[in-house]
Amino acid sequence: MKRPLADEIRPKNLDEVVGQRHLLAPGAVLRRLIEKGTDANMVFYGPSGTGKTTIANIVAEKTNKTLYRLNATTASLQDIKDIIADVGTLLAPGGVLLYLDEIQYFNKKQQQSLLEFMENGSLTLIASTTENPYFYVYSALLSRSTVFEFKAVTAQEAEPAVLRALKIQQERSELPLSWEDGVPLQIATACGGDVRKAINAVELLYEAAEVKKGALHLTLEDARQVAQRSAMRYDRDGDQHYDILSALQKSIRGSDPDAAVHYLARLLEAGDLLSPCRRLLVIAAEDVGLAYPQAIVVTKACVDAALQVGLPEARLPLAEAAVLLATAPKSNTAHNAIIAAMDDLKKGKSGEIPRCLQNVHADTTGFDNRQNYLYPHDFPNRWVEQQYLPDALKNARYYEWGDNKTEQTAKAYWEKIKNRKL
Repeated sequence: MKRPLADEIRPKNLDEVVGQRHLLAPGAVLRRLIEKGTDANMVFYGPSGTGKTTIANIVAEKTNKTLYRLNATTASLQDIKDIIADVGTLLAPGGVLLYLDEIQYFNKKQQQSLLEFMENGSLTLIASTTENPYFYVYSALLSRSTVFEFKAVTAQEAEPAVLRALKIQQERSELPLSWEDGVPLQIATACGGDVRKAINAVELLYEAAEVKKGALHLTLEDARQVAQRSAMRYDRDGDQHYDILSALQKSIRGSDPDAAVHYLARLLEAGDLLSPCRRLLVIAAEDVGLAYPQAIVVTKACVDAALQVGLPEARLPLAEAAVLLATAPKSNTAHNAIIAAMDDLKKGKSGEIPRCLQNVHADTTGFDNRQNYLYPHDFPNRWVEQQYLPDALKNARYYEWGDNKTEQTAKAYWEKIKNRKL
């Protein structure tokens, strides 16, 4: 059976690893640990196809421990027990190096079963995860490990690996094989930082190539089709989902319409319509707020239109909302006010509602029928001074006027009506 290209091209030493210079450059901590044959427990965190498994293999070669591999998506507690049973036997005389892929899928009991053997040094754990380990990995296991974060590989870093894969495929090919200029960079760019995906694209492109005049020629157009959408990294329930939503909101908050539509496009390209709809409504209230109160009305209309027409047309009203919010003036004063009020409540600051604000039925109790509520519409300018907050909070100040035109106009109006500086 033919060996997969991605397996054949897998690096054998640290210098061949694509990217991760922050971890593997000469003098970097992880490189020094590996070169010294470390027995340290490690958690590799980062996107798929960035070298986590490759580096685990290199670590295994530097130690005298027997390497075992488990994938947490399919492994059971019995699998762990079977591995641990080999510790100290002829199968693993120097101990066990366990590479546990996708550790986030192990429950707490499964992770706890490793602790005793990590503690006494008979088992060295290298775990990998595409999700934030501080959310998904048991804290006691994390405290015995060092977390190393892997970054997505850039197109410039991935291109030499793609070119090497093409040359290996060229040597394998029974027919002469060539490719257009730009094919390696196209594949490297479209892989989205996933080197394994790029190598698989090379293999697929070769399989799909047409025979012309007894030779194979890989075209740039074919490369675009094979790699289309492969640059997308998206998991509806994972870190990437929330990272994109966070980037969308922060781009709009930072008044960058270009970045806003970029991150919106990522969500829509992945087929996620509901998440951007909800987030845009939040942004309208939280980040634009009272600087342009109509923004939430327009955004709601755009969201309703998007949900009604569905994808792909939904991209149009949502883009309108994203650009409007990004270019609108900003105010978070209402957001700050409600956060401050809720913070006081969490601290136990509340108090009785003033008698004048209680419901009218309170007058029928017979204990006190003097509510003394002053009806503002009966007074000039429809305002009268009156205490509204409970006694315990009567001097609290939650809302601060924003410096935008809309809020400053309202401030000036009320300063005039109330005949005092607010």
